[in-house]
Amino acid sequence: MDRNANIYVAGHTGLIGSAVVRKLKSLGYKNIITETHKEMDLTERTKVAEFFKKESPEYVFLAAARVGGIYANSTYPAEFIYENIMIQTNVIDLSYRCGVKKLLFLASSCIYPKMCGQPMKEKYLLTGPIEPTNESFGMAKLAGVKMCQAYNRQYGTNFISVIPANVYGVNDNFNEDGHVIASLIKKFHEAKIKENQVVTVWGTGKPKREFLYVDDLAEACIFLMDRYQENEPINVGTGVDTTVSELAELIKDVTGFNGFIHYDHTKPDGNPIRLLDIKRINAIGWFPKVPLEEGLRIVYDWYRKNRNR
Repeated sequence: MDRNANIYVAGHTGLIGSAVVRKLKSLGYKNIITETHKEMDLTERTKVAEFFKKESPEYVFLAAARVGGIYANSTYPAEFIYENIMIQTNVIDLSYRCGVKKLLFLASSCIYPKMCGQPMKEKYLLTGPIEPTNESFGMAKLAGVKMCQAYNRQYGTNFISVIPANVYGVNDNFNEDGHVIASLIKKFHEAKIKENQVVTVWGTGKPKREFLYVDDLAEACIFLMDRYQENEPINVGTGVDTTVSELAELIKDVTGFNGFIHYDHTKPDGNPIRLLDIKRINAIGWFPKVPLEEGLRIVYDWYRKNRNR
């Protein structure tokens, strides 16, 4: 990408989008186009079409999505499938119709089957059913991957799909219905402040997850926008998995909580294990930089300074 190119980051106020904007600015990209949800609802095609016609973006990072943890996915499945399909359909189709040179679509590791071989290779997609607790979100994201592939085949577009591991970082949604790391940081911090003796964590603590610091993902996205041209989606992760109980102990240590952790076995675990095979992105020269414990300390420090915003 030329440093003066018009680059549209959809979802720039969110966890991933804001990290992409930070990284682009640090690299000297000058013409970064953004619109807040209040300024333009990406589910409304007419407004999105007007925006594309006015701004003429050359490159698009599609990071806008309705996201959340197991609780949110289980409680609002209709909103998750509808809003995500509408957002990505409008942005992908109008990128083609308005001559965008390249688009990067952010998918999710939950598009892989529940009982998937580990580590999960890109070729394992569609080899089994998706985990029910995030089926609506996963199916919507899978549709986005397939839409990019279909447009590439039929129209000759250059639309690529990235499958990240569980992403965490600054500027996340630190609520109960947010991502696991953000919601646990809030739980442990509040328990420490209130001098509670117990923090309750959903499930058994046994599931394994792979956690990717958001600035590493942003760097990978820009790297792939410059170097990756294939029609097949590509994984981005760390190659390291951690049990939920190990994660909880790390967050307990980082936040300084001195009580006990209770695992609520009546709540769902989700996928038993979710680890990405990252050989393909490693082969073209990208590797993660931020270890999990270092990332947790960065995020907790940010949360303490910004939690009242």
